[in-house]
Amino acid sequence: MSARTYGLLPGAGGSAWYWHRVVPLLRERGHEAIAVDLPADDDAYGLEDYVDVVVNAVGKRDDLVLVAQSMGGLTAPLVCDRVPVSELILVNAMIPAPGESGGEWWSATGQGQAQRESDEREGRDPDAPFDPMVHFLHDVPAEVLADADAHQRDQSGTPFALPWPRDSWPDVPTRVLSSRDDRLFPVDFQVRVAQERLGITPEILPGGHLVALSRPVELVDLLVD
Repeated sequence: MSARTYGLLPGAGGSAWYWHRVVPLLRERGHEAIAVDLPADDDAYGLEDYVDVVVNAVGKRDDLVLVAQSMGGLTAPLVCDRVPVSELILVNAMIPAPGESGGEWWSATGQGQAQRESDEREGRDPDAPFDPMVHFLHDVPAEVLADADAHQRDQSGTPFALPWPRDSWPDVPTRVLSSRDDRLFPVDFQVRVAQERLGITPEILPGGHLVALSRPVELVDLLVD
């Protein structure tokens, strides 16, 4: 495969560090990788501001692939209106519907019930207080966890407040990658939402929600497939 540019969008918290295990693997395979850092902890910034940051980071490159993790799924399709994008890849991502805010997405998709059923099925207490170690970090190696706190930022609610502004999904080839062991967005939930909203059946890979930290090799294998 010829060299491509991968623009890597993080999820909630907006830290480019999330991709630090993926970037060198993509570069080893001859591709350019740009991990975008978003102003996620600043209430002054909404989705359109995130789009500006991404556009400035990736520029207008040939054969740009946008890869969006989790909440990044709200931003990446909007970037396609601003710069040429050859492929859009969603990784354990939120898939918005026209006119639906990010805040409404959770109930509209049934995420809460899906997570509850997954917790019950796998023996976790569905009524326990939210614990990042249980639903986010359960499969992230200890040596990676040791650095995680230094890169953790609280996510502002501003990008979740307004309706998603597109009236349809962009006319860009799209793939959906879903992690088999995701506890926040269980894989059967992701499959259903992707099929209902995009008519796409996800490709399944091992790992939890933060798969770029826990399974970077397997993720890169799919990204460059």
